[in-house]
Amino acid sequence: MNVRTLTPLDRLLAGFERALETVAGSPETHRKSPAHNIAEAELDDQERRHVAGLMRVNHTGEVCAQALYDGQAALARKDENRTHLLDAAAEESDHLAWCTERLHELESQPSLLNPLWYVGSYAIGALAALAGDKVSLGFVMETEKQVEAHLADHLDKLPAQDERSRAVLQQMQEDEVRHAQNALDRGGIKLPFPIPQLMHASSMVMKTVAYRL
Repeated sequence: MNVRTLTPLDRLLAGFERALETVAGSPETHRKSPAHNIAEAELDDQERRHVAGLMRVNHTGEVCAQALYDGQAALARKDENRTHLLDAAAEESDHLAWCTERLHELESQPSLLNPLWYVGSYAIGALAALAGDKVSLGFVMETEKQVEAHLADHLDKLPAQDERSRAVLQQMQEDEVRHAQNALDRGGIKLPFPIPQLMHASSMVMKTVAYRL
C-alpha cells in the first residue's frame, strides 16, 4: 500500500480544519474527563461564576496551545518533530474538550475572543518553528512550565468542594509536565531573556481578559 506524503498545501488545509474545530466546533477527545465519576458540588452563584471564569481561562489556554502546536508543526524542519508536536496537540484536545464540558456544566461559555487568541498563538508558534526545531521545542518547554504554574495557581483558587474541576486541572497539570519533559528529551533548549518574560506578560493579559469575556 502506498502511503501518501502530505504536501505543504495538505498540511495547511488540515490545519485550517483543526482551527475551525478548535475555535467553533466540538473538540475531539480520546480520554474520558477525569471528572466523569465525580459528583457535582454545591456552589453558590458567586462560586459558580468564579469557577466558570477560571475554566474559561483554561479553555482559552488550551485554544492557544492547539494553535501554538499547529503553527510549530506546520513549519517543523524534521518529520519526527512534526509528528511529536501533532501528537501533543491531540492530547491537548482532550484538555480542550474537558474544559468545554465543564463550562457547559457551569452554564457558561468559552471566551468570545478565542478566534483572536488562536490567530496570535498560531503566528507565535510558526515564528518559533522558523528559528529551528531546538528553539521550537524550547518554546514548548517554557510554555508548559508556565502552564503548570498557572494550573497550580488555579487549583489553589478553586472552592474546596469543587472536586470535578479539581480533577480536570490536576490531570491537565500532569500532562503538561510530561509534554515539557518530552520536549527536553527531544533536544529543546532553554529560551534566552527576555522571551520567557514576554511570554508570561502576554499570558497575564490573556488570563485577565478571558476570565471576564
